[in-house]
Amino acid sequence: MTAATARQHAEVQEGFEHPALFYSGRDEYLEGTVPFIEAALSADEPVAAAVPKHNLESLRSALGRDAERVMLIDMTDAGANPGRIIPGVLRSFVDAHKGSHRIRIIGEPIWPGRSEIEYPACVQHEALLNLAFNGRPVTKLCPYDTEGLSRQAIADARATHPVLIDRTGRHPSDQYDPDRILDQYNRPLAPAPKHAIERTADRYTLDNARWFVTSYGRALGMSSTQLVDLEIVITELLTNSIWHGGGVGTFRIWTEPSQLVCEVSDSGHITDPLAGRMPTDDNQFHGRGLVLVNQIVDLLLVHTSPRGTTVRFYLRLPGA
Repeated sequence: MTAATARQHAEVQEGFEHPALFYSGRDEYLEGTVPFIEAALSADEPVAAAVPKHNLESLRSALGRDAERVMLIDMTDAGANPGRIIPGVLRSFVDAHKGSHRIRIIGEPIWPGRSEIEYPACVQHEALLNLAFNGRPVTKLCPYDTEGLSRQAIADARATHPVLIDRTGRHPSDQYDPDRILDQYNRPLAPAPKHAIERTADRYTLDNARWFVTSYGRALGMSSTQLVDLEIVITELLTNSIWHGGGVGTFRIWTEPSQLVCEVSDSGHITDPLAGRMPTDDNQFHGRGLVLVNQIVDLLLVHTSPRGTTVRFYLRLPGA
């Protein structure tokens, strides 16, 4: 793909644009991303790149002094939990530039090295972008490493992106179907291990549950800051169960290598696919809990259906 072709890809369009860029190797990566950034800078449009650290450094080097005009974000840190990318990375940048004719972002939430357990939340994020930014003047270019990623990841990219860019140019995806992806990856979570401790909580025993979970974390050597985070998360999830999930929440807690894992199950059904993925304001009473949880935890997995909902979160242990 030539620089001129890439600039054509960056032509101003109406509404949200969400192309996937299939690349192989550093040269193809820069050939597909640098002209995208340069076109934005030439048009005086806000532009950000939220990509894994190794690609971030390649972009910084290739852009030279122009890198100072780009918001560069290490996705391995900011997007470690895919559930916080939309509210904490993308919307924060877009909302800071309201009134701009068009805003351009390179976002790479799926890269070689992402764990198998993280992947469902990553691909759900890609599908949800089409809802979260529908109608907004945003172009979100998503690079995919065709050498390092699995065939499944590339196939899923064809379903979550309406437009594909590869060595042959730019063309519509004939497999675009984000709703299918959301259904496909709304999978029941693996059962909690036998050594997990299980308790229930209602409005009368919420304080006891909060005390039990934080005591469990304290016994693992979690810092005072981590214990506060743990207390906030379990309180928000159990409160959601009490008010929206039938009045009772069942929680299970255990440890895995380097992580504390906890899940909360109830009889409720989350019908909003963007629940927990969109920013909220101080005047909004409902919907803030899951957003807050996503900002705190290292990973959040959700399975929901008319039969009930399970929300599982992971927190790194000290020294991990």
